[in-house]
Amino acid sequence: MRVNRILLAAVLLLLALVVQVSVLGRLQLPGATPDLLLLVVVGLALVYGPAGGCLVGFAGGLLADLAPPSDHAIGRYALVLCLMGYLVGLLRPEGGRQRSAISALLVVAGAAVVTTLLYATVGALVGDTAARHVGLTGLVTSALIYDVLLAPFVVPAVMMLARRFDGTVEPESASTGGDGGSGLGSLSRYRTTREVSGSAPLRRRRGFGLVKRP
Repeated sequence: MRVNRILLAAVLLLLALVVQVSVLGRLQLPGATPDLLLLVVVGLALVYGPAGGCLVGFAGGLLADLAPPSDHAIGRYALVLCLMGYLVGLLRPEGGRQRSAISALLVVAGAAVVTTLLYATVGALVGDTAARHVGLTGLVTSALIYDVLLAPFVVPAVMMLARRFDGTVEPESASTGGDGGSGLGSLSRYRTTREVSGSAPLRRRRGFGLVKRP
């Protein structure tokens, strides 16, 4: 990953972790806790692709594993978010921009369900049976509701920041210049187009004999 991607991902993941631990984790909502880290990973993976999403997911999950009050084995959530970052990155749209809000919400909904199931499955493999006592169905349902409700406020902002810091050029602006899309090149092409389109009607009018000849 490039330096600007690493810096942005580090800032967003740390901010999400602080908010999740200090605010969302203390709300004592029924079922699961809104997963702000997951939403940040989803937003970055939709821009960075599978490789970047995998690295961001691993870093975010490892931070959650190490942050107090962590009550599970270190590396458990890192593995889950690493897989989710890779899978979501495979769904990256062309140009890193979602065509509709519905598609982004569907990705978040799928990520919330799969993340909860994977986390419970890995926990069962290492002997953690907390999900059985709480109820896996309730955890999946509450995680789905919380993350989908929170997604419109987080995922678009994360994707916008990722595209801006990544220096992504929009297709429309990229196709306007062979000089790197600079303003002068775009202006010169605009003037040339206006001159050509303005002179062609004059030639056609003269060719059709609109100017009287003796």
